[in-house]
Amino acid sequence: MRRAPHLVLYWRDRELVVENYRTGSRVAAGPGVVELLASLEEWTDPASLTVALPAYDRRSVAGALAHLVRRSIVERARRRSDASRSSRSDSKWAAWHPEPGLLHFSSKDLTYQKFARSSHALRAQARRRRRPPAVKRYPDAPSIALPLPSTSSEFPQVLLARRTWRRFSSRAVSLEALGTLLGLSSRVQYWANVPGIGRLPLKTYPSGGAQHPLEVYVLARRIAGLGPGLYHYASDAHRLERLTRGASGQQIVRYLPAQTWYRSAAALVIITAVFPRTQWKYQFPRAYRAVLTEAGHLCQNLCLTATWLGLAPFCSLALADSVIERDLGIDGVSESVLYAAGVGARPPDADWAPWPTRQRRIRRKPNRSG
Repeated sequence: MRRAPHLVLYWRDRELVVENYRTGSRVAAGPGVVELLASLEEWTDPASLTVALPAYDRRSVAGALAHLVRRSIVERARRRSDASRSSRSDSKWAAWHPEPGLLHFSSKDLTYQKFARSSHALRAQARRRRRPPAVKRYPDAPSIALPLPSTSSEFPQVLLARRTWRRFSSRAVSLEALGTLLGLSSRVQYWANVPGIGRLPLKTYPSGGAQHPLEVYVLARRIAGLGPGLYHYASDAHRLERLTRGASGQQIVRYLPAQTWYRSAAALVIITAVFPRTQWKYQFPRAYRAVLTEAGHLCQNLCLTATWLGLAPFCSLALADSVIERDLGIDGVSESVLYAAGVGARPPDADWAPWPTRQRRIRRKPNRSG
């Protein structure tokens, strides 16, 4: 046996607890539990613990071990090969332990219904506690007026038109549009040859050290000329590799809990990270931020390209992580889902309809010149 390698201790309601952040399991951490865990740094024969812990009764030690094993605080290996395999698996996140690991694994598979707040509940909260200011100003500092940005060309118009859509028409999105969406947002555009290291991919968004840990998958529902299914986007070949057949609106709702308004989208784009690519070069915890930031770069590429194509894009971080990872066939450790975006055809009765239950046309305010 040994203590699980992903443990943290903290105070909670005046009680010290130990938590395995990989599993989300926690137990009270009394002095005996802490001393027992301290004796299990390496793989240890349980019988030898009676020597290491002479102050504790053998039966109580055995009972505590059984409890800690059930709660995944202690690991048991029945064979030497099992212990070796477990150690190799844990080494994947060793360089980023514990800070990024705690954030990454403890924030997976949340119950999002708890966070679904009605407008009535939010108004009540606003009465109790004022919202923080939406912008920051330095009123006493000297200020300089800037020329207004030029908005007459196509690029600024795309930026200004980007919105998160929650309503879609039943029309299919063309395969050409999907190809453009994926090709401009995440395709390998060039390869850079680095002597002694090899080829590094270059894409339309920045990546720390050009390691590009992100992968893209597509749940295609209504793409003209493409069978419904779950696909992997091969960014070097600009091809879709089919993983499973079939896709439904209910599948989107399973992937994006408590967000039923995305049910009618034509396609869901799932962004994952292959962490060893970044961990290979950057073996320190801060590099985890780079991976998250790159997911934001890629998602903005997707949303802007979809806007330019006249589609209705959206994005979401509220994910059923393990459900998605199981369907993709990834382990959630070396490769894990981070973000999701999606597209549909725009509804014919609105320029932008952010709420599924209300049709509302958003008009841009006139400028000062009218």
